[in-house]
Amino acid sequence: MMGAEARVIEGGSVDAVMREIGLRARAAARRLATAPTGAKNAALAAMAARLRASAKAILSANAEDVAQARRDGMAASFVDRLTLTEARIEAIAKGVEEIAALPDPVGRVLAAWDRPNGLHIERVATPLGVIGIIYESRPNVTADAGALCLKSGNAAILRGGSDSFRSSAAIVAALRDGLAAAGLDPDAIQLVPTRDRAAVGLMLRGLDGAVDVIVPRGGKSLVARVQDEARVPVFAHLEGICHVYVHAAADLEMARRIVVNAKMRRTGICGAAETLLIDRAVAASHGPALVSALQAAGCLVKGDAAVSAMAPGVEPATEADWSTEYLDAVISAKVVDGLEAAVDHIERYGSHHTEAIVTDDAEAAARFMAGIDSAILLWNASTQFADGGEFGMGAEIGIATGKMHARGPVGVEQLCSFQYRVTGTGQVRP
Repeated sequence: MMGAEARVIEGGSVDAVMREIGLRARAAARRLATAPTGAKNAALAAMAARLRASAKAILSANAEDVAQARRDGMAASFVDRLTLTEARIEAIAKGVEEIAALPDPVGRVLAAWDRPNGLHIERVATPLGVIGIIYESRPNVTADAGALCLKSGNAAILRGGSDSFRSSAAIVAALRDGLAAAGLDPDAIQLVPTRDRAAVGLMLRGLDGAVDVIVPRGGKSLVARVQDEARVPVFAHLEGICHVYVHAAADLEMARRIVVNAKMRRTGICGAAETLLIDRAVAASHGPALVSALQAAGCLVKGDAAVSAMAPGVEPATEADWSTEYLDAVISAKVVDGLEAAVDHIERYGSHHTEAIVTDDAEAAARFMAGIDSAILLWNASTQFADGGEFGMGAEIGIATGKMHARGPVGVEQLCSFQYRVTGTGQVRP
């Protein structure tokens, strides 16, 4: 409980303001659940237009966030995730339009059947209700989350990171303007108006029943706190410790392209490879080339004894490296004794996020995929494809590594629940 000395923000105490946000979100969700597809798509189009029209204001706000992050000594990878440009704002706006183009998930008949007594039963997709999204640094998540929730008929309460507070506020202002312009309730998308961490605790307790699910998107400490404290369901992944296994039947040139891309395309995303496993059968023929390619791309390689002997500049890997999500231009690398050893390593140290195998052996690929309990598995493709947009799902709200309800990219379909609708002709149960 916060007590009488509660910190005060505009409009009252954190407790009072958050509860009011919850009430408004719940009311907006009830109205949005029955909004026609055309109205939601018009709102998304208006939101994209407002993002483009507000680019100057958004960039100005983002410049303040970036300057503060640099003054605070944040890592370059963190600053990159935080930074917006005209091109990135355009990409955000296009992402909103892509969500508008997706089929409406609400009202889909997921299954239908008739009973011998004449009852007709349908399982129909329905919105979850109010979704609380707690995230760090990436201001683009603000638009992605708001648009995905809107398309799936849900209201969103967004709690962005303190470091991106100004950027998120400018983006949400544009989104709310778009909602209003299309005649929908702007309270369908709300941003928590404070950096105070007490607001997170209130969201995790559900805001007096207003919040139906929490989606955390950020670092290990944030997600661990959410999973530990939440009193409502959570869609989450704790870490993205992703692996690329170069199998004995891997083509070297293909492996080189995939490994470098998986690690270095964007080092700060959860789908970036953090560990490279090289089959001992090709360690001599493939290993030095793979290590050298990573180093040439600017990546620090931390390796076991076998990898350390492949090229100069490899640092010795410690036990902790195998379970580290670097989110930077660093990768751990190890030589393993075959496919089963690779699977054992991944199951021991991985986070059940995304794993890839490079091989020309279809049977080996099938064994790899059957043996690993991760949300996303790839054969001869980069782990950087672990993304809802790349799956054709539009933007995603995150990657869920749990097994209940949603797993993998969480897009509009995963933001729906369902209900059973039963039609009779006067039947009564004997």
